[in-house]
Amino acid sequence: MNLPVKFEDVENKIIPLREHNVMLDSDVAALYGVTTKEINQAVKNNPDKFPQGYIFPLTTDEKTEVVKNFDHLDKLRFSPQLPKAFTEKGLYMLATIIKSKRATQTTLAIVETFTRIRHLARNMKALSNVKDEKQKQNLLQKSGELIAEILDDDLKASETET
Repeated sequence: MNLPVKFEDVENKIIPLREHNVMLDSDVAALYGVTTKEINQAVKNNPDKFPQGYIFPLTTDEKTEVVKNFDHLDKLRFSPQLPKAFTEKGLYMLATIIKSKRATQTTLAIVETFTRIRHLARNMKALSNVKDEKQKQNLLQKSGELIAEILDDDLKASETET
């Protein structure tokens, strides 16, 4: 039985690289319940769906850096292959290729994760520009709610906690 993909399963696999939030092919494969080879074959078979900026191979230095900084990527240390990084756009396009119930659940979780991260980033940026205390409190509360969703801990931000 396939359990639904949880938000935190996706969120923990998103890494910053080349000024993008990306997911590596091995993490995408694990979420979709397929092999990394199958993910890369799908990309190879559909090159028109992955223009520049949608997916890119890591350099040797980038691979070393992500293995060092992200414990869940330790398995890549001895792989002779350079992993591929999927940007948000690349993940959306991959979703049009990989077909299964789990793929649909995974795609929804990925979309929700990127959306929440983007909203949180916007709120944080807006906070530095807001002078009105009521508006600032509102943004802080919304940010707290987004963080609670990201942590998926049934946390609710109250006005006093904010």
